[in-house]
Amino acid sequence: MNEQRQMVQFTGSHGTPLAARLDLPREKPRAFALFAHCFTCSKDTLASSRISAALMEQGIAVLRFDFTGLGGSGGDFANTNFSSNVGDLVAAADYLRGNFEAPKLLVGHSLGGAAVLAAAPKIPEAVAVATVNAPYDPGHVRHLIQHAAPEIEATGEAEVDLAGRRFRIRKQFLDDLASLDSAQTIASLRKALLVFHTPRDTVVSIDNAAKIFMAAKHPKSFVSLDDADHLISRKEDALYIGQVLTAWASRYVGSLTAAAEDAAPPEGVVRVSESGIGKFANWIRVGRHRLRADEPASVGGDDAGPAPYDLLLAGLGACTSMTLRMYAAQKQWPLERVTVDLRHEKIHAADCETCETKEGKVDRIERVVQLEGNLDQAQRQRLLEIANKCPVHRTLHSEVAIPTRLADSGA
Repeated sequence: MNEQRQMVQFTGSHGTPLAARLDLPREKPRAFALFAHCFTCSKDTLASSRISAALMEQGIAVLRFDFTGLGGSGGDFANTNFSSNVGDLVAAADYLRGNFEAPKLLVGHSLGGAAVLAAAPKIPEAVAVATVNAPYDPGHVRHLIQHAAPEIEATGEAEVDLAGRRFRIRKQFLDDLASLDSAQTIASLRKALLVFHTPRDTVVSIDNAAKIFMAAKHPKSFVSLDDADHLISRKEDALYIGQVLTAWASRYVGSLTAAAEDAAPPEGVVRVSESGIGKFANWIRVGRHRLRADEPASVGGDDAGPAPYDLLLAGLGACTSMTLRMYAAQKQWPLERVTVDLRHEKIHAADCETCETKEGKVDRIERVVQLEGNLDQAQRQRLLEIANKCPVHRTLHSEVAIPTRLADSGA
């Protein structure tokens, strides 16, 4: 399982092959999740791929697939209905159970949310379910094709335009929707439920979320997505869903600690690896600690974490504060709190009075130290001098060798 993403295939409810993508974290997954996409969408929509990536970087493996007749999957969409979609989800869970482990977390977007609610009782290992902009009643889909309803009733089928694509809908599709009992399905869920919804959703209104929430029994939670759109097309919204979802799911599928410790680098090693989200985002592992690094949006990043120079300044600031605390404690001085503000910039060497370099540009780090406590002026001045003796400060002022080599093949 060295690959982060695997293209797989399994047999769906209609006996046709379904195309799927399995997103695997580099370390042993702490749990598996099953993701259901929106009506007539595919496994590769922006929302599904970004939310899956966010879950993956938190140690949760995610299987997402194309329902029968959609995307890369076989079969005829015209022969499908909501019940067959639920059957495809159960088949996906069977695939995970037989080849890896059954999913503990079910996630569904839009009609996919209604589908995971319906499929959950048929997947006993699942302990938590999350919906994103999901309709309370799958029959909500009828309003998308209501203009074709007379033709479907008269001839048994009709071609409809959905999201700019042509699909053939048959009467059995509408009959299947009419036979569903959403209230009973949700009330008997007996699994933890998290409902995400956009208050301004113009496709599936917010009152659907209220109905789902009221019908469900505890434990249940609701998270507003503020000004996100129905398809969750913005990166920051998908990232937010992924972060909140993993924090919530940790209560039910296990904490991240065990997975993080399994993947912890050797003592004394700081490991930085790409997260798979966005253009620049990275995970930083230091022992059992995990930090995120990214670039700001102004240079093409997602601003999902501090930039590299921010982390450099943070290291210097933390070292400065800790060094001052240790010195004040040794002297038994009344230092109550240390705050260090730092700023980095490139300046012309000619403008630096204390620099030996006089041509080109040099790095300048401005450090402002705030000391709180009943200290006299001599004590404050001595602490300012000590700030320049912190180990990181000395490293930045000393000659630093950085030998770099490629890791052994297959490492």
